[in-house]
Amino acid sequence: MSTTTMLQLMQQAYTEMGLSVPSTVAGNSTADVVQGLGLLNAVGYEIQRQWQWQALTKVYIFSTPYTTTTGTLTSGSAVITAIPSTSGITTDYQVTSGTGIPNASYVYSVDSGTQITMTLEASASGTAQTITFSQTKFSLPSDWDRQVDGTHWDNTQHWMMIGPISAQKWELLTSGYISTGPRVQYRIFGGKFQIWPAQASTHQLGFEYMSNAWATSAGGTAKTSFTVDTDTCIFPDRLMVLGLKRKYFEAKGFNPIFDRDYMMELDNAKSNDAGSPVLSMNPRPTSVLISWNNIPDSNFPS
Repeated sequence: MSTTTMLQLMQQAYTEMGLSVPSTVAGNSTADVVQGLGLLNAVGYEIQRQWQWQALTKVYIFSTPYTTTTGTLTSGSAVITAIPSTSGITTDYQVTSGTGIPNASYVYSVDSGTQITMTLEASASGTAQTITFSQTKFSLPSDWDRQVDGTHWDNTQHWMMIGPISAQKWELLTSGYISTGPRVQYRIFGGKFQIWPAQASTHQLGFEYMSNAWATSAGGTAKTSFTVDTDTCIFPDRLMVLGLKRKYFEAKGFNPIFDRDYMMELDNAKSNDAGSPVLSMNPRPTSVLISWNNIPDSNFPS
């Protein structure tokens, strides 16, 4: 991570362009400096989304809470009454088990400390029925920008999660007859990470994602933009300086003379960010472990 501050980046770019070099940037009311800060932030926003930067790749681990309680159901009604306590239950929960509970019934509202309304009506009546509520909707990290595909795992079962599944398959799971299985499936919608089926035990789930916090305060707090002169960022200094010069010239209507230098520096930053795997042109080496290659086709010893 660079230790060059936002002020120093601006000063370097303005020096190279032959402009009046500001002594401060944040809070500076000079129109050219205000525009420069906006353009420098725009550079950061765009670079952040152009590559899977290792410094922005994070791991998110969360658990699947559930609670088993009792309640009274009435056929044809979506209201569950006489619950000892609704503490901790929210609209992120699914009603996963209980006599008369339809498939894919979610908590529509928590009406009181003893009453909950479901999204679907009960198909049978019962008093003091055992009912399980399981959380299936989870808030994304506050700095979440996009997911890293193929990194979603059920760490408790040591199985990869299936997804993101389509809207059509989601409806098949939630509305069809055959809807459960041993593996967790997921979909991101409604601003939530949603799983199926609901878990009746605590599982540790996790995935990698790309953060949008490419800037850092002097105190080490991650930020999504430059706001203070002492802020730094994760991107190479030269890339940010060239990006600002390129955007400044575009904004002023000049010829894009810095495009080549900027794109070359961007390619260098990408290729050097986290290294690359070595691709061998040799035949695939044989396995040193026992495999199908070690088993004869016939004449097995008795």
